[in-house]
Amino acid sequence: MALITIFVNHVPGNAFESWTYSHYTISDAAELFVFLAGWSIALATEGRTAPEPALRVLLRLASRAVEVYRAQMVIVLIALSMIAGAAVYLDNPLILDWHHAGPFFRDPVQTTVGLVLLTHKLGFFNILPLYVGLLTLAPIFVLTARMNRWAALGLSLALYGTSLAFEINLPSWPVQGDWFFNPLAWQFLLVLGFLSALWARDSVTFQVWTRRAMPLAIVVLLIGTLLNASGIRPDPFTVPEPRLFFLFNKSYVSPARLLDFLAVVLAFQSAYDLFRHASWLTHPVSALGRNSLAVFSMGSILALAAQLVRFALPRSFFLDLALISFGIFFLLITAWFVEWRYRSRGPSLQD
Repeated sequence: MALITIFVNHVPGNAFESWTYSHYTISDAAELFVFLAGWSIALATEGRTAPEPALRVLLRLASRAVEVYRAQMVIVLIALSMIAGAAVYLDNPLILDWHHAGPFFRDPVQTTVGLVLLTHKLGFFNILPLYVGLLTLAPIFVLTARMNRWAALGLSLALYGTSLAFEINLPSWPVQGDWFFNPLAWQFLLVLGFLSALWARDSVTFQVWTRRAMPLAIVVLLIGTLLNASGIRPDPFTVPEPRLFFLFNKSYVSPARLLDFLAVVLAFQSAYDLFRHASWLTHPVSALGRNSLAVFSMGSILALAAQLVRFALPRSFFLDLALISFGIFFLLITAWFVEWRYRSRGPSLQD
């Protein structure tokens, strides 16, 4: 759901954008993506019977970070080629400035270094760099949680609060600015997902209280929906300091967004039970989640392609229907293809 929502929302202005839950809440699919990333880290590192050794955890997370980094380099190169190709084909040099690509074409020497260092990112291509940063920080919290889960939560909360209080973020270069997704703040959401997976597995108290919290979560979610629908936002010039605690800031996943997202999770925690027996739906959609990196990478490329097509052709509902339908279909094909490759590997290749 997170992957499909991100794909649809990465084609701004399309007819189906308002159908996603991100259109109705303060938070959006980015929070869900990171929360579930933390949940998947718990599944990958804690094992079914016993936690993996510390060294293996470090190597596993480092390996995943390398995979994500490699995917980021590939899709950014493809995106730059698509933008350049569209500018040439449509004879419109203004396209070269799409999604902060302009600095690369005007000053490729410095910007190439920035792209490799992840200090310069294209618009809509900035979630995977966040994930690289989160995977870099993850071993600290994973290993701390083995000694004391509350210590891991407290450490993560302290880093989150410090980043908000002092507006600490990672710098961009060569263009001045900061990271759109601040890893120092978003790590708290990753840790919440990680710890929630652990507590959901072995804490009856956690399971009971998450169920009891559903009515309150629904109320909070309704309030957030009303605020979002009415366009009410805190004025950054009138809120008290530290101001990020009172804004709906996405870069720092401010408390309002965090609370709204947790309300979404708690309110819909039983939703899967409604669909779990509909294998025609759950099997292909679950395949998207099992192959999230490949699917997300393909979704980023398809979303940019859809943006360029909508720019070049007269916009209509039927064009949006064709683009979104084709995109989701191709995401499913991507997930199937990745799993087919693993299934089809012979013993010699596996060796």
